[in-house]
Amino acid sequence: MTLDARQVETVLSRLVKGMTGLRADGRFVEPNLDGTPGDYVSFDSWEWPQGVGLYGLVKLWTQTGDAALLATVEDWYDRRIAAGLPPMNVNTTAPMLALSELWRRRRQPRFEAVLSDWAERVVNAMPRTPEGGFQHNVSDKINDDELWDDTLFMVALFLASWGQATGQRRFVDEAERQFLVHARYLADTSTGLWFHGWTFAGRHNFARALWGRGNSWITVGILDLVDMAELSPAVRDHLLGVLGAQIDALLRLQAPSGAWRTLLDDPDSYEEISATAGFGYGLMKAARIGLAGDNCRRAGQRALAAVMNNISADGVVGNVSYGTRMGHDLQFYRDIPIQPTGYGQALSILCLVEALETIGIEEKAA
Repeated sequence: MTLDARQVETVLSRLVKGMTGLRADGRFVEPNLDGTPGDYVSFDSWEWPQGVGLYGLVKLWTQTGDAALLATVEDWYDRRIAAGLPPMNVNTTAPMLALSELWRRRRQPRFEAVLSDWAERVVNAMPRTPEGGFQHNVSDKINDDELWDDTLFMVALFLASWGQATGQRRFVDEAERQFLVHARYLADTSTGLWFHGWTFAGRHNFARALWGRGNSWITVGILDLVDMAELSPAVRDHLLGVLGAQIDALLRLQAPSGAWRTLLDDPDSYEEISATAGFGYGLMKAARIGLAGDNCRRAGQRALAAVMNNISADGVVGNVSYGTRMGHDLQFYRDIPIQPTGYGQALSILCLVEALETIGIEEKAA
């Protein structure tokens, strides 16, 4: 694929508009445990899809310096904080990552206390599994003694970002611990890919699903962890080895379209664009920062083409699977419905932002 910076920038503008304009259409009604309605689609809601979306916006602002985009993000946080934050769990922690990354660059006093309080409560009060992993409790369900691959992106990256920004090593140490515990139980040694979840209660990996988006959280998560925080050398080397095994498997499983499937090793499951965007971001980034070769860059660019082919004229990313609970059989994953979401927009934004980085390098080399 021949990369064109102007084309990518035009599509990025549409993606931002598509994400900030997302509204629930009534198809998915998921009441929370406290009786409040759950909104996992609309932009103006404090939940994990919106948190991932905001991270994409902050990444884009970091590269472009767009004042209007910064105002959109800061206004979102001001309004949601003034309205009152929800109870803490894995998924409601997700918006803290973008806020921490914003704070480390701008040091806004009004956000510091919110971030500090939330980080302290995560490490001191978030329920844990055996061996100290964060139990994957969410707004509408308690998942006793369960580890999910999503947790690393939703919680551990925030701790690493906040710890690095504030010079509090204990938060980075906790992030390292979470990546190590989750890798022990979720990384499949036979394929290099990751299972969706693990239960200590039954000591199994549920359906042993090699789920696409769950694996993309790992690809993005490990690369952004090593990029945003100073890790212990042994932990860094270990996680990059785990990532390398995953990338080797991903390169073999990429479809001719450039996409990956919602079950990575199942040719009968549908091609899914949020995972594809995450993998595209990760493969291009790994090549750019010297952790992978040119074959990864080319595979990432094929993923980029697949993502761009699934962005509508109004900036909405298509063929994104809806939020996915833990499946107890593989058919569950094949049947997850398609729905535009904040994380579909955000992962696509990350992919296109990384593409602009790659374009810059190629232009300098030309």
